[in-house]
Amino acid sequence: MDDLKLKIRTIPNFPIPGIQFRDITTLLADPDAFNDVIERFVNHYQDEQIDLVVGIEARGFIIGAPLALRLGKGFIPIRKEGKLPGPTHGLDYVLEYGSDRLEVHQDAIPVGSRVLMVDDLLATGGTMGVSSRLIEQVGGIIVGYAYLIELVDLKGRKHLEKPIFSLVTFEGE
Repeated sequence: MDDLKLKIRTIPNFPIPGIQFRDITTLLADPDAFNDVIERFVNHYQDEQIDLVVGIEARGFIIGAPLALRLGKGFIPIRKEGKLPGPTHGLDYVLEYGSDRLEVHQDAIPVGSRVLMVDDLLATGGTMGVSSRLIEQVGGIIVGYAYLIELVDLKGRKHLEKPIFSLVTFEGE
């Protein structure tokens, strides 16, 4: 896992002072490292009963879409307000540095679908928590959470009730 961690750049004080932004664009620029990320997720989830992979805007799309393809599953995006063209369900939420709203198409997830939630980074768990409530609101069943990065010190894991699989962790940085 340290090999992947070395591919992730830290940008201090972005988007606001005091935040250490974990930038995955350096990892994504390396096709071998990017493929390794997807392979590790595929190996972990290939025997799970999953119907759909849901990616959270925006970097969850980058990981979730190729993972869904490799697993032979459909991909569903959760987007920020006003980005989806059809009728949506939405929920408001608060970030460490602001607030926003996430939406999913009302017909995106058939009732009873088993859903794997994917995002690039677990911090406080707020974004994934609201995304999970949204998926459950439309009838999906969350089977787990997949993250490229987990910021352990922020304890986001304690706010999520399903199994969490993270490839890289950062502590005390």
